[in-house]
Amino acid sequence: MGHRMFVAVLPPDEVRAELERFLEPRPGPAWTAPSQWHLTLTFCPDVDEWRIDDLSDRLGAVARRHEPFRLRLAGAGAFPSVERAKVLWAGVDQSPPPPTGHDRRERPLDALAAGARSAANAAGCVPDGARFRPHLTLARLGGRDDATAWLRVLDTFTSSTWTVSELALVDSFLGEGPRGRARHEVVDRLPLGEAERRWWAPSPG
Repeated sequence: MGHRMFVAVLPPDEVRAELERFLEPRPGPAWTAPSQWHLTLTFCPDVDEWRIDDLSDRLGAVARRHEPFRLRLAGAGAFPSVERAKVLWAGVDQSPPPPTGHDRRERPLDALAAGARSAANAAGCVPDGARFRPHLTLARLGGRDDATAWLRVLDTFTSSTWTVSELALVDSFLGEGPRGRARHEVVDRLPLGEAERRWWAPSPG
């Protein structure tokens, strides 16, 4: 077996802290660890070791074609359904700039996910077939309970807005994390935008 890998956007520490403070006084489900919170763009269940460098290079090329954008956590939902929830999740607000004329821009996270998926396919790292639905997993349930009450609570949370400035390529090791869950290791970080246009780049001289 190869590596279980995914491409993700990682919320900054201040957003993780906000969400952690919101969940802390609300015992119930076993909340996922803040260190593992992420927004998966594409998941590749079986990546050969020798393909990882090529995957990283291709993801870097995708990242350079996308400018940084603003994002926040907002809303909540459940998979596969509210009535028999197996996963509780926080949603995202990725509203694009207002369209000009007939130019209707694709939502930036969706566009980035499509690019990441294309890069994975081109590198021979076949992504899973799941349709992209941006979310941050908060808890895993047994699939036997109605999650309506929890969603009413979670839907009241809205995080601070942050600038997404990079992609993360992450290796996932089953059973090595807290409470027997997966351990995540960031393999590479790929900055968005061309280097000379990055607003966070230091000034020359």
